[in-house]
Amino acid sequence: NQSCTQLVKDPTQFDVLVMPNLYGDIISDLCAGLIGGLGLTPSANIGTNGLALAEAVHGTAPDIAGKNLANPTALLLSGCMMLRHIGHIDTADKIQSAVLKTIAEGKYRTKDLGGNSTTSDFTKAIIGNL
Repeated sequence: NQSCTQLVKDPTQFDVLVMPNLYGDIISDLCAGLIGGLGLTPSANIGTNGLALAEAVHGTAPDIAGKNLANPTALLLSGCMMLRHIGHIDTADKIQSAVLKTIAEGKYRTKDLGGNSTTSDFTKAIIGNL
């Protein structure tokens, strides 16, 4: 409980949080709310043996599957986490910068970010910023 309170008050005091899966799921949802929603939240599970799985926190979003409405940010940033893990830091930095620039420009935003852009339009804008 106290960790959640501290996360909301000042999330910058934490570099890494380590916990069992159930608590991690709850905390990741809380943190997603702090930055704008699940569509922005990347995730990586990295084992002590170096094996890693990078994925968007939000899952598959079956309610909008195939409708060109999904925000690809979480998946792209998860991919950046994976690229960093395997040593492709420069590539990850370029992709992340393009994603963040696209969001900051505000011209192309998916519905969950208060815009009207499709997944395709948002993605093309990111590619244009690479």
